Amino acid sequence: MPRRYFSVRAGEWVFAVVGLPVAVLCGTYALAVLYAGTLLSLTVLGLPFVVVALLGARGLGVPHRRLVRALLGEHVEAPAGPPRPDGLLARGRAVLTDPVAWRTLLYLVLRLPLGVLGFAAAVVLPLGCGWLIGFPLWGRLMEPDSPPGAWLNAASVLLGLALLAGAPGVLRAVSGANRRLAALLLGPVRTQRRVRELEAARAALLADNSDRLRRLERDLHDGTQARLVALAITLSLTEDALDPATGPDLARLRTLLDRARGQTEETVAELRLLTRGIHPVALDGGLGEALPGLAATSPVPVTLRLDLAERPHEAIERAVYFCAAELLTNIARHSGARTALLAATVRDGRVRLTVRDDGRGGATPGGGTGLAGLAERLAAVDGTLRVDSPPGGPTEVTAELPATL
Repeated sequence: MPRRYFSVRAGEWVFAVVGLPVAVLCGTYALAVLYAGTLLSLTVLGLPFVVVALLGARGLGVPHRRLVRALLGEHVEAPAGPPRPDGLLARGRAVLTDPVAWRTLLYLVLRLPLGVLGFAAAVVLPLGCGWLIGFPLWGRLMEPDSPPGAWLNAASVLLGLALLAGAPGVLRAVSGANRRLAALLLGPVRTQRRVRELEAARAALLADNSDRLRRLERDLHDGTQARLVALAITLSLTEDALDPATGPDLARLRTLLDRARGQTEETVAELRLLTRGIHPVALDGGLGEALPGLAATSPVPVTLRLDLAERPHEAIERAVYFCAAELLTNIARHSGARTALLAATVRDGRVRLTVRDDGRGGATPGGGTGLAGLAERLAAVDGTLRVDSPPGGPTEVTAELPATL
């Protein structure tokens, strides 16, 4: 939420004050490591010293992440642990090439000037403003016989008030710089973050697929299998109606055949419904044929805008199709909308799906509408989901995916 200009959180002020000695100690450590490592690089002690120093720098990142989270409210995800290959030389090489350790060392160096700026904005600047504002009084007390001129007193007071008005903005700017610096250098590197996202998406997909298979097995056992058993019983009764000893009972035979035909049609319809979640038949003709079919079956009137210059990979098509189906279902169940818009474009190797409605709004991932699970499934194919749904509406959900895997 936006804050007023003069509102400074207590944590920001405490971080600026307490952070100065921490920044000085850790910055001195980092500069000493770089200086000593450069001097020792020509000796046999150089590499072992740098390895130990990098491990120490990596360890210093832990309290800094906690401090940033506790006082500035910025959650920085912890990076993966250092690699531990077999052998002393291999471990040393792994530490020397560890990007997390070098990024943390760089953070400690850059944190030093930011710590000085933060302390100056939180302590030195307000004290200086107080001295400037009270300059007319100090002047009279120090030199009662020859006090400063009126113009000097006025200029001092005005300058003090102007600097005091700018102090909150300076402190908030320094706090924002500390947040961004910590998020940039103390978190996992991009490859590690990407691996974690893919692992989470894979786990979500495996769990979702397991649930789907269990539901499919249950539906086949409780529904389709029971219908086939009933069909077999009907056919047995039909065989009894053809008993040559008493002659065929044509009326009963006709009734049983009608029942068997109805049971067969119901079984086929149920199998078609069950297999629809595995691979929609509508996707055989691409999104250009599948999305209009979804829009036609929606209880809420849907306006279509399609610009499909190229056909995406079949896995991407399935993801887009199920995403559109889920979003249209959410509109019908939860939004109270009267109209909806479904737009899909495929251009320059990117697929963009936008679903908008004029409902009550307030949709959030994790709010019981399945948006969180939808975002996880899209992440498995390197897609993203963005939700814009203020209270009162309208709601706009946008999914972006690559056209190829």
